[in-house]
Amino acid sequence: MQLNLPHVVAEVYAAFRAYERALVDHDNFMINALFWQRPDTVRYGIADRQHGCDQIRAFHKTCAPVSKTRQLQRTVITTFAPISPRSVRTSSASTPIRSAARCKPGPRSAPIRSRKRVCTVAGASSPRT
Repeated sequence: MQLNLPHVVAEVYAAFRAYERALVDHDNFMINALFWQRPDTVRYGIADRQHGCDQIRAFHKTCAPVSKTRQLQRTVITTFAPISPRSVRTSSASTPIRSAARCKPGPRSAPIRSRKRVCTVAGASSPRT
């Protein structure tokens, strides 16, 4: 395992920024494109969970746009090649501070679970083999 390889951090950060921009712009095409297009992809939301890219696409069709006042706080990207978790806090005028964590795992990786975080394939481009 290799920690924080610059090119891996840059790739994960670019995918994360694209996902955040798509959320604020309510660009469902881009949001869905950033998810791994597999039936075993899991998206963990604040109060919801979808299994498989079909459920994720259906969910995004019904979502309201993310608040334009959304602010990112304490974005942390730590890569453990080939697994690349990231965590971020968000807030907006209409929502309290919320935290989320996601991973860009390798093709055979299972979700990573800890006491406070669940990392899954979400908000990242397809893993490299």
